[in-house]
Amino acid sequence: MASFRKFGRASALLPALAAALIAGAAQAAEPIKLGFSMALTGGVAVNGKQCLLALQIWRDDVNAKGGLLGRPVELVYYDDQSNPSNVPGIYTKLIDVDKVDLVVGPYATNMVAPAMPIIIQHNLVDVGIQALDVNSEFHYPRYFAVLPSGQNTRLAFAEGFFEIAKQQNPKPKTVAIVAADAEFSKNAADGAREAIKNSDFQTVYDKNYPPQTQDFAPIVRAIQALNPDMVFAAAYPPDSIGLIRAVNEVGFTPKMFGGAMIGLLATAPKASLGPIINGILIQETFMNAPSFNFPGLNALMTKYQAAAPTLGVDPLGYAYAPAAYSAAQILAAGVEGTKSLDPAKIAEYIHGHPISTVIGEISFGANGEWAKSRVVYTQFQHVAGGNDIAQFKDSSKEPILWPAAYKTGDLIYPYADAKK
Repeated sequence: MASFRKFGRASALLPALAAALIAGAAQAAEPIKLGFSMALTGGVAVNGKQCLLALQIWRDDVNAKGGLLGRPVELVYYDDQSNPSNVPGIYTKLIDVDKVDLVVGPYATNMVAPAMPIIIQHNLVDVGIQALDVNSEFHYPRYFAVLPSGQNTRLAFAEGFFEIAKQQNPKPKTVAIVAADAEFSKNAADGAREAIKNSDFQTVYDKNYPPQTQDFAPIVRAIQALNPDMVFAAAYPPDSIGLIRAVNEVGFTPKMFGGAMIGLLATAPKASLGPIINGILIQETFMNAPSFNFPGLNALMTKYQAAAPTLGVDPLGYAYAPAAYSAAQILAAGVEGTKSLDPAKIAEYIHGHPISTVIGEISFGANGEWAKSRVVYTQFQHVAGGNDIAQFKDSSKEPILWPAAYKTGDLIYPYADAKK
């Protein structure tokens, strides 16, 4: 009996010992290098920093399980400073000098687009993070997008805004489109124009502004003079904030205001703006809502939110951390599914298999976009002041209005009523 108990204790130790040996073997092997650029300073750094932390958590999670192909993963990255002109040089260095095995990202449409020619030249697989319609110009079969815009990518970021408008009584009739003269914003504005073609709405204003614009009051006053029922804006973080402050200062209250305003996806801008965001409609690509609680998400966000305060990044992180983590999961699925680092095999695998990620199971169409759209439209309601971050931990202050499958609240209409 004593010998049996001794054998039983040894048996119980075997799984832990095996795991330790696997991890040890992975650490002894030559690392697999994953390279990317990331916006760690500049206009979209508030989002890029979230992505970096998520990728670091993914690396640690993978290495704790033995790495990829029995080899540890090492991240090699550089700050692109939110500047598209820096990106080609960074990816050239990553591939030709650092000799990375795989690439991912970067974050944002404006940065992914200039990375693509370099990645294509080297025939690598890329998983872009939150990049809108980038592959419509390249049609590169080894590109995949972590952005739930579906097959009609540009329309996805505007469709919900105008579908909600059609449901109102009295229905708004006229619309102004205002967008930054940059890749993402122009693509989203194109989506607004496409949505308007399929309606009886009339466009009374449609102009771009330089990306470095700081004073938005003249733009807002020019729109206000035309008295449109709706304003659809497509903007990155600094200009999202600038437009909102100008609308509030000028006292402009169209019946509906919002659009693809990326600056309102991060927590700090929402909290700092406080009540002046009430009534604004925005597209969201991921929400902390019951219908979005996919396997692995809670574990990721627990680690992210524990690390965020000491690193000075967005304390909640739901808009971007899950997307970046998922980008790495997709690439890893191709590597492990093929037991290879061969880009052709990895791309074929990702195209041919649904991939389970922390933002759900993803299947890709021919152009590397999601097979089905899952963009939602929300409205800020009853947001309080005092830079209160806690109020954004769930969707209670930002209910989902569209599509019906994810709906958690109703529109407050018109915009002026939501501001009361």
